[in-house]
Amino acid sequence: MRFSQPFLDEIRDRVPISAVIGRRVSWDRKKTNVSRGDYWACCPFHGEKSPSFHCEDRKGRYHCFGCGVTGDHFRFLTDLEGLNFPEAVQQIADMAGVPMPAPDPQAERREKERTTLLDVMEMATVFFQEQLQTANGARARAYLRERGLSGRTIETFRLGYAPESRNALKEYLAGKGVPKEQIEACGLVRHGDDIPVSYDYFRDRIMFPILSSRDKVIAFGGRAMAPDALAKYMNSPETELFHKGSVLYNFSRARRAIQGAGGADTIIAVEGYMDVIALAQAGVANSVAPLGTALTENQLDLMWKMTPVPVLCFDGDGAGQRAAFRAVDLALPHLKPGRSVRFALLPDGKDPDDLVKHEGRAPFDKVLSEARPLAEMVWRREVGGGGFDTPEKRAELEARLKQVISVIADESVRRHYQQDVRDRLNAFFQSSAPAGRGERRGGFERGQRQGQGRGGAPGQGYAQRGAAVSERLARSGMVKGRSDQPTLRESVLALTVVNHPQILQDDYDEIAQIEYESRDLQRLWSALLTAAAGAGAHLDRDHLTAKLDEQGFSELIRSLDQQIRNARLWTATEIAAGEDAREGYRQALSLHKRARALKTQRLELEREIAEATEAEDADRIGQLIGALHQVQLEITRMENQEAIVDGFGVMSGRVKGAATGHH
Repeated sequence: MRFSQPFLDEIRDRVPISAVIGRRVSWDRKKTNVSRGDYWACCPFHGEKSPSFHCEDRKGRYHCFGCGVTGDHFRFLTDLEGLNFPEAVQQIADMAGVPMPAPDPQAERREKERTTLLDVMEMATVFFQEQLQTANGARARAYLRERGLSGRTIETFRLGYAPESRNALKEYLAGKGVPKEQIEACGLVRHGDDIPVSYDYFRDRIMFPILSSRDKVIAFGGRAMAPDALAKYMNSPETELFHKGSVLYNFSRARRAIQGAGGADTIIAVEGYMDVIALAQAGVANSVAPLGTALTENQLDLMWKMTPVPVLCFDGDGAGQRAAFRAVDLALPHLKPGRSVRFALLPDGKDPDDLVKHEGRAPFDKVLSEARPLAEMVWRREVGGGGFDTPEKRAELEARLKQVISVIADESVRRHYQQDVRDRLNAFFQSSAPAGRGERRGGFERGQRQGQGRGGAPGQGYAQRGAAVSERLARSGMVKGRSDQPTLRESVLALTVVNHPQILQDDYDEIAQIEYESRDLQRLWSALLTAAAGAGAHLDRDHLTAKLDEQGFSELIRSLDQQIRNARLWTATEIAAGEDAREGYRQALSLHKRARALKTQRLELEREIAEATEAEDADRIGQLIGALHQVQLEITRMENQEAIVDGFGVMSGRVKGAATGHH
């Protein structure tokens, strides 16, 4: 019997592929990361002694880097265990606890009709492709060349042209023996009781075939060539094959791009057909687009089936911001642990096509690297443009944020968003309230004393939020301060680059990857990188600080400078010699990377211990506890090495323009 695609997708989604494969292999404990759903084993398809067979629950795929086999749940059972496809489906359905669908003659008849309609859509696609190469398609070919598309790209995406005729396609299909009922059912002609003679739906338009998840043409998008056309872009009408709100342009190619060995990490949603095609030509194969309307829940769910955190890319202008904020409301109710979205905002007036046309994918990759989490977009929307100089306005902001967060259905995610909002409110109101005013006290301060904000002992907020750091680590120099107040080491990194931007020019790629705990420094860093990119070869300290001052960072920079001077870490200051500044920066960066790596490693070990405890795997628990002990010893050693940071300022004693001297 035939199985519907939604049924196959459902049972695949319910059963981790590791559960299917794990019955036939032994996972390698060194390379496997259970908490991430990342598994390695010796390949069951060919003999080997070292594990090169890999499967990922997130992608629902396996691949052997030795013999090259690859596939999904069903392919594993059919290839390795010799089951036929219905038997493999039955086995996965049993594991998923989902009953097999009963035979449905009407459904089988509809499936047969769908197959026939797909054949008609394929004929129409070929017709449009052929028309693009005729004299009638000359203007369309010229337009595509002006947009920078190569012949290979045009062929890959099967672009075509609908001639300026009322019946060219209709007559072509009729000549192939296609009855008018099927032409109408495909949405290729306009017809109805008020239309005496049906006529072609698309006329004088560049045609973009829209594919199903199985690479079948199910609809078209058409771009008008006439400047006075009523609609610049137009999609096929809703049909048996095509439901616009449940389809993403380039879905199947993007899915392959992230499922293949060494594939992309996530899916990127952009605005339109040409953005997707231009990105693909530049080497970004993992982009999709909604079909001319705002993103829908079904389309977002499609992306979540491919990747836990898709990136939504919007124009940086007002319209793009509004579209991004609509997507915030769309995503919030459906968040789950590990499932969210990020937002990449393009430079004002630019779209992905513009970014990659002249300089390749590098500018677009930079935009993606600066993608913001959903929580930050919620904050920006509610705070942007508002004045909060009175208790009433601040109370209104707090109430509004609580209301926004309340729509999150998952209790765990909602609780963490509530904590994030409290932290942001504490930091925001304290930084904006005038010094000495009683408005800095009260409810928010009580929250701080409970470890919810900036008050209390250093590191207390981390412990209250359940972050994976021990009390000793929380008290150490590695995480001194709070999540919204820079640690000494982070301040050294940031201020050194502000005062000595030559370091930025020499090591831009590495510096652009630095991640800060402090939200203030996250914002400063984004502005700094943007200013540096705009200055090019003319970057110097005066230019950089002027740009940062314009964006309101002067007070933060003064605060960092005071913190550094109080600690006598002179290599981060403006007067330090360039060589000493660079050496201090390198030592601080090394400690910073190691501290973050230890924090991540400790978190992963704690997760794995919890999983091993649930599985009652005593041997595994013992191994993991031993590894955790080693990490904690390393943390202790790093606490002792914090004295190195305190010694940054006493290296050569040089200042700019002098061989020796005292600071």
